Amino acid sequence: MFSEFVEEQMLLFIALVVVVMMLVYSYIGDKLSGFKSVNVAEATRLYNDEAFVLDVRSDKEYKDGFIGEAVNVPVGDVATQQTKLPKDKETPILVYCLSGGRSSRAAITLVKQGYTQVNNLTGGITAWKAAGMPLNKPQSKKARKKNA
Repeated sequence: MFSEFVEEQMLLFIALVVVVMMLVYSYIGDKLSGFKSVNVAEATRLYNDEAFVLDVRSDKEYKDGFIGEAVNVPVGDVATQQTKLPKDKETPILVYCLSGGRSSRAAITLVKQGYTQVNNLTGGITAWKAAGMPLNKPQSKKARKKNA
């Protein structure tokens, strides 16, 4: 009976297998990748617990607003900008981009470099803003001199 179904509905069966595989991957994918995907509430907890915050967007995107005291290292430079990253590989890191795609790549790079507590903000800064969370903006040179 099952084999008849498979033979008669091959495309439907293939679609079912693909959907099941996607569900399984979404459930265990983070464990396999070595980093954890976190929502805005979990990211806020990490920030409040003084995790290192890494913004992997472009310089221009960073200047539009960033989370807390985030350090900006564009995703393509994460592997080479070791001096901007924590020396202690067990430091919790919260990494984000605009929507979560670039930060996933950066998180994989960080795991490969030996960091053990890498967290990727699901939905990126877009989700952060949608939740009504605050953003910081870089100070101008004039403002920095005034505050000094």
